[in-house]
Amino acid sequence: MDLSTSTVLVSGANRGLGRALAAELLSRGATVYAGARNPEQVDLPGVKPIALDITDPASVAAAVEATGDVTVLINNAGISTGADLLTAAPETIRLEMETHYFGTLSAVRGFAPQIAANGGGAILNILSVLSWISFPQAGAYGAAKSAEWSLTNTLRVQLADQGIRVSGLVVGFMDTDMTRGVTDPKSDPADIARLAADGIAAGEYEILADDVSRQVQSGLSAGVAALYPHLAEIAR
Repeated sequence: MDLSTSTVLVSGANRGLGRALAAELLSRGATVYAGARNPEQVDLPGVKPIALDITDPASVAAAVEATGDVTVLINNAGISTGADLLTAAPETIRLEMETHYFGTLSAVRGFAPQIAANGGGAILNILSVLSWISFPQAGAYGAAKSAEWSLTNTLRVQLADQGIRVSGLVVGFMDTDMTRGVTDPKSDPADIARLAADGIAAGEYEILADDVSRQVQSGLSAGVAALYPHLAEIAR
């Protein structure tokens, strides 16, 4: 896919990976809409700021109406509440699902017809290694990202006949506001943005952004014992 002739909408583009994605795509000649709940916070020269709250259907509809030329949609907007599935308030857990699953689906339902009408293109969902492995301290986030991964797989098949390539980018920790308190090694968002753009251009269905993602993926076929070895110790 030639990104230099593409018009891309990136959600959550005011900071972190979203901003890095917008900058990378600009550098490749793409026209870029930078979606954000508060578009006045978008400070990247050259992009077209646009109001977009993916959890608000009216906001998604307004963004669709305000564009018309989108050929690539990048669903990057997300949150991490740190909600524990057993102890957190239900509304907090629902917020994770409303954002990562229903919000992503809302954006796809809104923009897929536009992309198809423009001759086809691509959709990239920014997933997480926590789509494949979960921890109690991020239980709600992992559940929501797992749902988004399943959504990605379904839409990949469903939209193929419309000329829309649906991809998922799986990544571990990145050096963003969301992981400020994480001390484990973190990827540079600019590096991940380059990998993502390369993957879109190459038409890849699944983009594994780091060693952690590749390691966890390889463990999926080995079952629970490989992904959660401490459970085997508890069983003894």
